[in-house]
Amino acid sequence: MKEKIIRLAHGAGGRMMADLIRDTFAPPLDNEYLRQMADSTILPFDICNLKFAISTDSFVVRPLFFPGGDIGSLAVHGTVNDVAMSGARPLWLTAGFILEEGLEMDVLERVVRSMARAAREAGVLVVAGDTKVVERGHGDGVYINTAGMGVVMEGVDVGPDQARPGDVVLLSGTVGDHGIAVLSQREGLAFETELVSDSAPLNGLVEDLLAAAPHTHCLRDATRGGLAAALNELAETSRVGIEIEETAVPVRPAVAAACEMLGFDPLTVANEGKLVAFVPPEEADAALTALRAHPLGQEAARIGVVTDEHAGMVLACTPIGGRRIVDMPLGELLPRIC
Repeated sequence: MKEKIIRLAHGAGGRMMADLIRDTFAPPLDNEYLRQMADSTILPFDICNLKFAISTDSFVVRPLFFPGGDIGSLAVHGTVNDVAMSGARPLWLTAGFILEEGLEMDVLERVVRSMARAAREAGVLVVAGDTKVVERGHGDGVYINTAGMGVVMEGVDVGPDQARPGDVVLLSGTVGDHGIAVLSQREGLAFETELVSDSAPLNGLVEDLLAAAPHTHCLRDATRGGLAAALNELAETSRVGIEIEETAVPVRPAVAAACEMLGFDPLTVANEGKLVAFVPPEEADAALTALRAHPLGQEAARIGVVTDEHAGMVLACTPIGGRRIVDMPLGELLPRIC
């Protein structure tokens, strides 16, 4: 049934958000570029045969600072990663700040310094910006909207509709780190091992991957809705089936323990520094080697394959030898994590 009001789940990267985009945004705004429905849109230019990727994102994470990052660095990383998932080299960002009246100036300065540091580390420039202030009580201190733009690397052709049966599914590292780190900070949960967000810029990792596997078909960073949402989006868009080995998906012991205690499936918990790649089988070994050689991909793993069976569905082989459907999450277990 169509919802009559907006709920938190509409912004959480799951089925309700997909329905909102499909039913409310896509029809009146429809055009050939928006129909790509990827993390970023490829725009062709006649200048030197270049293709550009452009993306936009908004960040409303609570709390503003969390183990391993903050809203400033997260805004850079999230936008850089969206552009990189189109096989583009991110170059420029814009940043719009919506500030709440009463925000302490030193908090804002800390956020901006973190954003600047993250931009330098990712090799991008913040080239335009905007600031608005809302009345006290009408925001959570700081919201940030960004746009990112980059140049698609020569010879690269990746997209959410490019998956092919036989492709090997690679994952760049452990899942669930970001969502559990933010939750632990928000709710004051204490664990024996500190849980730290994986927030990081993936553009360097993508460049190494594409150099080793130039015929990579799909790239997707597993953010809201986690690995489950990313795989379901790609399966649905490419009209293929995906089968993964549940035990092949790397999960840190502390994250696994936290998920078990809280009743979460690690496959549905958000990440901010992990990607999935669909690679032709003849390039899979080289791609995995390249991922593991990069500091952000040392725990990369081969987790599954693409099949021409059960199109649009993701299945997981369980540790006891059965199979289960990995469905698109309805909403987000942890709202406001990015």
